[in-house]
Amino acid sequence: MSTVMKRFLRYVKVDTASDDTSESVPSTKTQLEFAKTLGEELKDLGLRDVSVDDNGYVMATLPSNVNKSIPTIGFISHMDTIPDVSGKDVKPKIINNYDGSDIILNEEKNIVLSVNRFPHIKNYIGQTIITSDGTTLLGADNKAGIAEIITSVEYLINNPNILHGTIKIGFTPDEEIGRGADHFDVKKFNADFAYTVDGGPIGEINYENFNAASAKISIKGTNIHPGTAKDMMVNSILIGTELNNMLPVNERPEYTEGYEGFYHITRFKSTVEETKMEYIIRDHDMDKFNEKKELIKEIVKFLNKKYNNIISLEIEDSYYNMKEKIIPHFEIIAIAKQAMEELGIEAKIRPIRGGTDGAMLSYKGLLCPNIFTGGHNYHGKYEYIPVIAMEKAVQVIVKIIELNIEKNLKN
Repeated sequence: MSTVMKRFLRYVKVDTASDDTSESVPSTKTQLEFAKTLGEELKDLGLRDVSVDDNGYVMATLPSNVNKSIPTIGFISHMDTIPDVSGKDVKPKIINNYDGSDIILNEEKNIVLSVNRFPHIKNYIGQTIITSDGTTLLGADNKAGIAEIITSVEYLINNPNILHGTIKIGFTPDEEIGRGADHFDVKKFNADFAYTVDGGPIGEINYENFNAASAKISIKGTNIHPGTAKDMMVNSILIGTELNNMLPVNERPEYTEGYEGFYHITRFKSTVEETKMEYIIRDHDMDKFNEKKELIKEIVKFLNKKYNNIISLEIEDSYYNMKEKIIPHFEIIAIAKQAMEELGIEAKIRPIRGGTDGAMLSYKGLLCPNIFTGGHNYHGKYEYIPVIAMEKAVQVIVKIIELNIEKNLKN
């Protein structure tokens, strides 16, 4: 069993789900405990300046082993898993020498990782694949990234003949609820540029992400006994449904791809008396992003006029597309692409249909595109990761570090 695989299997057994209803930082105590565990592991490996702050941010340094000044690279991953699908008591399943057929995750509950539904799994015939048992997510997003970064640094420590500049490591809480970079101390981290290791399949490089916002809607109805409700009952459930149906059907996640944005309803808690709805709004294009936010405002305005001002709306921007920050410094993308190509990996530069801590960090002054972890089907019980993908991610991280030193020693 490879080192990165052992590390990953250990990490996924720790429940680190974030909680978007919590106002604490981090949002769950389990994240802080995991952060402390990682901090001790980094100290045991011999890293310098290891810190775990009260907000759950982990930082550490591998000092340069060359005398020349070399740009400092950072590698960042997040510790939390999504709150919507359980990450408690994860029981990873290891499928050795995968044969290309459906994978039964849970026979009792008839939960199957189907080839017809997820045809990309056939790309890993003959490989070792790790899944959950179908009752939880797996947690490759983003414990795979953490395992890959630490394993890469451990490799450099164990092979001191490999020259490298100063390497910074950062692990963040609460990325899945949009707060991962909120308390990240860029000045303390002190890297010239960084990569989040938080992407999908082998070869992915991302420097374009969604512009993102959240919308919270509250509808105040009036509940009257249904036998005497005529002209008096105001059913907030129906108004919430009406509001949702006024949004474009073709702009839902299940109907969009590539650069296409969407409205995604994530919560609908409702009684006749009161309905609470939550949406996430996404688009790569800033103009279209603003148009989407404006449409929700117009719909609420229309329904308030129709139903006498019973709807309240709060819209808050979460993060923006890092493209405009990265493009002027495209050498950061070029070095990642070259690293993959030298390892025989096809580099796939594509937009993220989501976001990373790197998007916010890029706007805070730390340029931070995203590279692959190797996982698939994130955020659900069908999540899986091939071991070879994690091993290749480790190789890519090390190669980026090597190329950075080669490039700067020549200058």
